[in-house]
Amino acid sequence: MPAPLLSLAPVEEEVTAPQDVAAPDVPWVTIVWNDPVNLMSYVTWVFESYFGYPRTKAERLMLDVHEKGRAVVSNGPRESMERDVEALQGYGLWATFEKDT
Repeated sequence: MPAPLLSLAPVEEEVTAPQDVAAPDVPWVTIVWNDPVNLMSYVTWVFESYFGYPRTKAERLMLDVHEKGRAVVSNGPRESMERDVEALQGYGLWATFEKDT
């Protein structure tokens, strides 16, 4: 008796989307908060020196810190914002980072 023929047709597997797909690293922001210690001219100088911002942008950000209590001074991946916060704290500024909303 001859052997039965086997089908060589490919078996279709059901493809399912992974349930735990990692979300992309959404942009993060560095925030400088107002404090009673640093002079406005010093905060402006830090923004110019560290970020390389032109004087007009540095002054505008400094005024936001002074008048609104905070300013977003940079944005990007979390690691970059951690680095910015550490540097700004090294200058004596009160800085934090958080996910951009």
